[in-house]
Amino acid sequence: MAEQYFTSNPTSEHKYSKFETEILGNTVCFHTDSGVFSRDGLDFGTRTLLEALPGLYGRVLDLGCGWGAVGVSVGKKYPETEIVMSDVNERAMELAQKNLRENGVSNAKVFTSDAMDDVPGMFDFILTNPPIRAGKAVIYKMFDQASERLNEGGALYVVIRKQQGAPSAKTHLQEKFGHVEVIAKDKSYWIIECKKETEE
Repeated sequence: MAEQYFTSNPTSEHKYSKFETEILGNTVCFHTDSGVFSRDGLDFGTRTLLEALPGLYGRVLDLGCGWGAVGVSVGKKYPETEIVMSDVNERAMELAQKNLRENGVSNAKVFTSDAMDDVPGMFDFILTNPPIRAGKAVIYKMFDQASERLNEGGALYVVIRKQQGAPSAKTHLQEKFGHVEVIAKDKSYWIIECKKETEE
């Protein structure tokens, strides 16, 4: 059985790769490797998520960051934000740190963590392309922790394909958030916005 990208310590032989892409008005360069998600380039779902985001500010978490596509792109676009990136895959985390340096993104911290278990603090925005193949228990844990770790008025943004559980994920998210809306759809990918409403 092929090794999954949500493995903590991939043992597959290294197959390093490097590519450039345009995203959020910037040219960014990424290093990837075997044993991580989307090693051959920026996947369509992540690009769709990035292009659907509103203006970001404050403290932003790239949850399940992989080699850092979201955190690096957002950190480069919004240098005044504080970027936090987390993933369970240690190989991916090494790549994320390398990609931050490669693109001159200094406003970021990286944590190896199962979901948000070892990620400190509260956030204004949490962004995720969740590891669908890890199963509902894993991704719903990520959603539930996100709902507890957002500041009032903050928001979670999720990309998920319709055929991989977007409707049921939306239903689950509606149990945790006051406002849940599909803000974009493209090629069966849904971008779901979940806002933590301000208490009166």
